[in-house]
Amino acid sequence: MKLVRFGEAGNEKPGVMIDEKIYDVSSFGEDYNENFFSGDGLERLAAFVKARRQQLPAVADNTRLGPPFARPSKIVCIGLNYAKHAAETNAPLPKEPIIFMKSTSSQVGPNDDIIIPRDSVKTDWEVELAFVIGKKASYVEEADAMQHVAGYCLHNDVSEREFQLERGGTWDKGKGCDTFAPMGPWLATADEIEDPHQLRLWLKLNGKILQDSNTSDFVFNIPQLIAYISKFMTLLPGDVISTGTPSGVGLGFNPPVYLKPGDVVELGIDGLGISRQHVKAYHAH
Repeated sequence: MKLVRFGEAGNEKPGVMIDEKIYDVSSFGEDYNENFFSGDGLERLAAFVKARRQQLPAVADNTRLGPPFARPSKIVCIGLNYAKHAAETNAPLPKEPIIFMKSTSSQVGPNDDIIIPRDSVKTDWEVELAFVIGKKASYVEEADAMQHVAGYCLHNDVSEREFQLERGGTWDKGKGCDTFAPMGPWLATADEIEDPHQLRLWLKLNGKILQDSNTSDFVFNIPQLIAYISKFMTLLPGDVISTGTPSGVGLGFNPPVYLKPGDVVELGIDGLGISRQHVKAYHAH
């Protein structure tokens, strides 16, 4: 199943995508949130869609897509999780996963604009595979970890490198600005993705491919990440974990290349669709 949310920002409705077409499942009566994922929502939704398939209203093709899940309790990200990306940023391969958080207010739809923050000169792109937790995870064993995955989605972990690396303290301040987490277009349930460790992922800037890799280059795989993160915090249903970016980010070029107003970023992952963001300057409201 492919879950989508559509409509105006902050007021999205739940939908499903069947054969490239989006259908409104508002009549199911639940948003894709913690309660949904913890309460066998995926199974109940599948049964609902099967029974009502003919009555579901189709959604117009040009409708805005929101993130494919409601605001999660947390967005946990992994740094330097591709061997080649660690090399391009001159960082040693981590001995343990590097964890940082993105603010949940940074989450936007897959085709919403990226807004360069005020005073930013180093806003960068990062195509990533994200997954959503389907059941509460605390001190999970690697062998059981995949049972905790509800599904997968495409994520652009937009990053301000000066805020992240030159302003002292943790990475978080370069990661949580508004619009810095375009998610989607859809959340593909775990059964849709045969092997999440064999997915091509790519990113283009203004039509030119800059990132082109495969999740087989992970330093730490998904079961390792769930087991590790769940030692330090309880992962709740609906939480998002983003697994890191491959080589080809702006920071890695010599000289570095950063986003500027007017740029267009396009990215995709096998089975998880394509997203496209226009880059705009910050304007105070």
